[in-house]
Amino acid sequence: MAQIIVLGAGMVGAGAALALQAHGHDVTLVDRRGPGEETSFGNAGFIQAEAVEPYPIPRDLRTLVAYAAGRTNDIVYAPGALPKMAPGLWSYFRNSAPARHRQISAIYARLTQRATADHQPLIAASGQDALIRRTGYGQVYRDPRALERAARGAERLQRDYGTASEVLDGPALARAEPALKTAVPGALFWHDCWTCADPGGLTAAYAALLVRRGGRFLTGDALSLAQSGAGWSVATKAGRIDAERVVVALGPWAPDLLARFGYRVAMLWKRGYHGHFDSPAALNRPLIDDANGVVMTPTRFGLRLATGAALVDRKAPADPVQLRRGAAAVADLIELGPRVEEPQWFGHRPCLPDMLPLLGEAPRHKGLWLDFGHGHQGFTLGPTTGLLLAEAMEGRRDALLDALAPAARPSVLR
Repeated sequence: MAQIIVLGAGMVGAGAALALQAHGHDVTLVDRRGPGEETSFGNAGFIQAEAVEPYPIPRDLRTLVAYAAGRTNDIVYAPGALPKMAPGLWSYFRNSAPARHRQISAIYARLTQRATADHQPLIAASGQDALIRRTGYGQVYRDPRALERAARGAERLQRDYGTASEVLDGPALARAEPALKTAVPGALFWHDCWTCADPGGLTAAYAALLVRRGGRFLTGDALSLAQSGAGWSVATKAGRIDAERVVVALGPWAPDLLARFGYRVAMLWKRGYHGHFDSPAALNRPLIDDANGVVMTPTRFGLRLATGAALVDRKAPADPVQLRRGAAAVADLIELGPRVEEPQWFGHRPCLPDMLPLLGEAPRHKGLWLDFGHGHQGFTLGPTTGLLLAEAMEGRRDALLDALAPAARPSVLR
């Protein structure tokens, strides 16, 4: 049994802590805030076993021109932020080439396809089954040509990965979702996805499960991490704690900490916003308005609208233009209702240019383990990469772990 500190109490950190505890280790989870109060709090609440391919940068000129001209709502950007992002975006673009993207997807699918199975025992043990819907979600299309293209793509995913989906025409969609007030050509339903009515609450429940099983959660500063003898120490409100190993599961903040130890992480931050609405529309499952880049998820807090990606400086002030546009578009589809009064939330998806999470021991520091860079799928993959991390700590080696390991990815971690 080893003493292990896990830095970061989002879904990735909570998943890692529980997996390491299940393997017999003494685990302390540390965060500056409560569990599930940062990035994991504000996502759309999808556990995406169907997301077998990571999001590539489109290759067609028409789409790229639309992005550059600001004509889409799924991607917006701040021109002043792009120079700093340019090297990472170029690497991301190169990794999005069809042949390379297929190679990456073969690895990625091995993670996402097991995600719901890896969440299930934790959902049950934490007593949170009431938060979970296992009815999938629908991607709504306003353009029949876009629906046809999406259907062809879904057929390919069925052939290549066995991903279950179903195309509904307009009348069938109206029967499946009576709350829709506007006729549209149809939707693509993805059946393998689970959704959560309170992502932050589920993350907090996982952390509470860790404590009930004998682990600890402490409030502390990850940036206080220091080498201490043969191990590591962190300052917490309960005092300094020491451990043989430490796991960096800090998502978008991981590069800040690792820079102190001489590492450079090629991370891109995709900002996302959400807002809640007191909507009378009773959706049977979450829906995505594909044309407008907005997700509608029924939650404990109201109907949550979550946005696409904003490429902005991580410290830039809030500018929820995508949320405003998305809300205006969604109001054509459903009775949206008034906005819930709340502080404007936003978070940052920690994306690496090769679209894979970084998982394994840091190459120059014994006992410093990494588990971050999950991009859009931290909430999906936290338990999965946690289990893989625990196996890697026990010395397991295989093609999947090798592909995720820092030592194999100098373009991501230097």
